[in-house]
Amino acid sequence: MSNLPIYEMLAQAFASEGVDTVFNLMGDGNMHWATAMSKIDGMQMFHARHEHCACGMAMGYYSATGKTGVASVTCGPGVTQITTALSTAVRARVPLVVFAGESPINAKWYNQAIDQAPLVNATGAHYVRAHSAKLMHEYVREAFYTARYERRPTVLGVPYDLQKVTYAGGPDYRPSASYIPQPGRTLPSPETIAMLADRIASAKRPIIIAGRGAVKSGAKAAIEELAEAAGALLATSLPARGLFDASPFSVGVAGGFSGAGTRELFADSDLVIAIGASLTYYTVDGGSLFPKAYVVQIDERPLGLRDGAQAGDLFLKADAKAGAEAVMQELRRRSVKTIGYRSPQIAERIKTTPIDPVEFAIAPGTFDPRAVIAELDRVIPKDWDLVSGSGHQGYFQTHMRGRRPENFHVMREFGAIGNSISIAMGVAAARKSGKVVLIEGDGSLIMHIQELETMHRHGIKMLICVLNDGAYGAEIHKLRQDGLDDSGAIFGRADFGSIAKGFGLRGTNVTDLGQFASLLHDYEPQGSAEIWNIPISDQVTSPTMRRVKLKGHGVI
Repeated sequence: MSNLPIYEMLAQAFASEGVDTVFNLMGDGNMHWATAMSKIDGMQMFHARHEHCACGMAMGYYSATGKTGVASVTCGPGVTQITTALSTAVRARVPLVVFAGESPINAKWYNQAIDQAPLVNATGAHYVRAHSAKLMHEYVREAFYTARYERRPTVLGVPYDLQKVTYAGGPDYRPSASYIPQPGRTLPSPETIAMLADRIASAKRPIIIAGRGAVKSGAKAAIEELAEAAGALLATSLPARGLFDASPFSVGVAGGFSGAGTRELFADSDLVIAIGASLTYYTVDGGSLFPKAYVVQIDERPLGLRDGAQAGDLFLKADAKAGAEAVMQELRRRSVKTIGYRSPQIAERIKTTPIDPVEFAIAPGTFDPRAVIAELDRVIPKDWDLVSGSGHQGYFQTHMRGRRPENFHVMREFGAIGNSISIAMGVAAARKSGKVVLIEGDGSLIMHIQELETMHRHGIKMLICVLNDGAYGAEIHKLRQDGLDDSGAIFGRADFGSIAKGFGLRGTNVTDLGQFASLLHDYEPQGSAEIWNIPISDQVTSPTMRRVKLKGHGVI
């Protein structure tokens, strides 16, 4: 790497970290590095139309592959544009590295100069100031180490003029992977296992909630065996949705998006065991989901205090799979096997209780979003990747069944709409199959509608189903609940079918839900992304919105 411009040396260091895909928006501050990256054999470069979306695509790429997402932006306004994406990535714990330019270090004045570090740090992300030519290897390694080991997005800021200085050379680059500890699975303490076994033996209505940690550790079978022995029902956090859908004792998602029957079963539960789930404010629905339960958390990094509330009563520090297996081994030793919450009557109740039985008047020319999702669930193949959009419509798609959590992508932790189109593009860029569907609201989609051009230019094939209520759905329902004028949140139903065609894609304005099967048949052999514009009623209010007035709180 000696006698190269620093920007080329940096590109080679990124390649040494295993980077094979970069999502970029070109500017003065990053154009030399981005060009050097594009010349590396096997490197994929996607050029977005907005910096936020370059980061969003990198986040989606991580969600699909598990690899650290890499994006690049210029200095100044390039960095200010990504703060929402960074905030989302921080809360979703996405390993993301952003190569950002900085204003020239030797310039007396530069019109895009800004102190970027405080801005990035304010989002919770990490900032690396790369101001020494001698230490460039260390800067790159720190960025990837922090992103991967801490699962914390990191911005690497390199002054524009310093990038063009010749690198004098030094030792070969040593990637961050060689510095990341590999301790293996965390095993639980026997004392804590015995305490949990005592609770299980005496519980009458236990429920297990599995989260992302359970999916990552491959704990599904171990948890199912434990649940059967404990007589426990099975639930998941939103990101792990679908993990237990094949079980007759699966109650779906735990939290604010739980169905009516699920909420009733949680309300009576006397023991909740969270395995690889962090019990966020949304997973426990602000503390209202299981008020009678003794709560146990099995996690490699258990948190006693989460989102301002006590997270549990007993904490078992362990990998999800190792923890579930150890508890099961103790139950076997004690010959504990209880009926608990598992009976034919409960299984029938789970099967027959509607998710949301409330009826609404549906205006002509619009559809009940619940009927839309039911038909999409029937038509869209179960092995497709599903990207879940944000806003009010996000509730309805939560209850699509029979889809693996590895194919479900959702990042709503910051409560920001507008993210999901770019996240879906990152998933589609990784999959290269066209079997990716984004279900999104109209208000969210239109925020970054310019990325339809990026899809067309790069040949990114994916299906977008727009649940179009012609408004910011969450806001109109909140305003109506408070007896206020909702007109400021109503915009009319954009013609997304025509908009798609204007960007060179395929688009259809849906007039009958029976169209879905034939539309999918026509989509599959095509090489283009496609939008289905589906007008939905603005009168159908989700149970989450009906249940509480979320004054001062965002809805994700």
